[in-house]
Amino acid sequence: MNARRRLVAVIILAAAVIGGGMWWITHRNHAGMGANTLVLYGNVDIREIQPAFNDSDVISRMLVWEGAVVKKGDLIATIDESRYAARLAQARQQADSLKAALAKLVNGSRPEEIAQAKATMEGLRSIYANNRILYERTVGLLPKGAASTEDRDNAAAQLNASRENLEAAKQAYSLAVKGPRAEDIAAARAAYEAAVAAAGLAEREYADTKLYAPSDGIIEDRILEPGDMASPSTPVYTIALTDPLWVRAYVAEPDLGKLALGMPAAVSTDSFPGRSYRGWVGYIAPTAEFTPKTVETTELRTRLVYQVRVYVCNSGNQLRLGMPATVAVDLSPAAAGQSAAPGCGGGDGGRS
Repeated sequence: MNARRRLVAVIILAAAVIGGGMWWITHRNHAGMGANTLVLYGNVDIREIQPAFNDSDVISRMLVWEGAVVKKGDLIATIDESRYAARLAQARQQADSLKAALAKLVNGSRPEEIAQAKATMEGLRSIYANNRILYERTVGLLPKGAASTEDRDNAAAQLNASRENLEAAKQAYSLAVKGPRAEDIAAARAAYEAAVAAAGLAEREYADTKLYAPSDGIIEDRILEPGDMASPSTPVYTIALTDPLWVRAYVAEPDLGKLALGMPAAVSTDSFPGRSYRGWVGYIAPTAEFTPKTVETTELRTRLVYQVRVYVCNSGNQLRLGMPATVAVDLSPAAAGQSAAPGCGGGDGGRS
């Protein structure tokens, strides 16, 4: 009986020790480093983009591989540019031609052109005067029998022709003096502006033969290869965005009032035990949702939570997208009084 009692006592003591340990672990997980710390669980958020060419043609070069770190504006791929270069040259030449035509109309007639038109008019005036004298003389000789009816008709035809030529020369001289019409100048200007717009479009299309990284990030996947046909609907790469980096965590409704934007936080992961990364609360969702199935907490799954983004410094490039993370938010009065994100500054964002 004594042995049995001792065995029961040992079992009760062991259960108490285990229960106390479990209570301490749970309490530590929920209370964090102290009463002024709120522990949250989540994952480093995965954000991806898939850039594509804005035009269609055969890919000529793919300049980066999976795992490469790219900066915004880096050249990462090109397509065959021969058609676009030819189209651009043609559009520029057309614009230059119409620009010269417009300048000619705006500048009007040159003095030499006016002088030439006047000289032509005066020469035709002399011919007309001479033909009129010849006609009058022929008509005077007709009664005397010195000229025939045919001679008179020929002289009349020459006189009429010289009169029409003189009238045409007068009109040409008048136009040379007045210069082009305003309507002609406006039409020429419109044609030139349309050609400039076409050249601008051709230049944009030529520039679109090069694909640049739209944001800082890491190449996750080369979807296409040289020789593939690119199009605006076909992504070329998958790029994981790394700036800014945040942990998507969830806070229970009873703890929501403890958080404020700008509160400092420490982020840790299982991959680097004993190391934490400086962060801050950057976003608190305005609406509630049910706890996502991927969030591992000891709270009930059906409990309403609010999404929180905790921005984190990662200049050491140790945090990976999708990595599970634990966030300890500082709830001290000094932290609660902060209202702006501190930023990463020049530090490495991690500490032991």
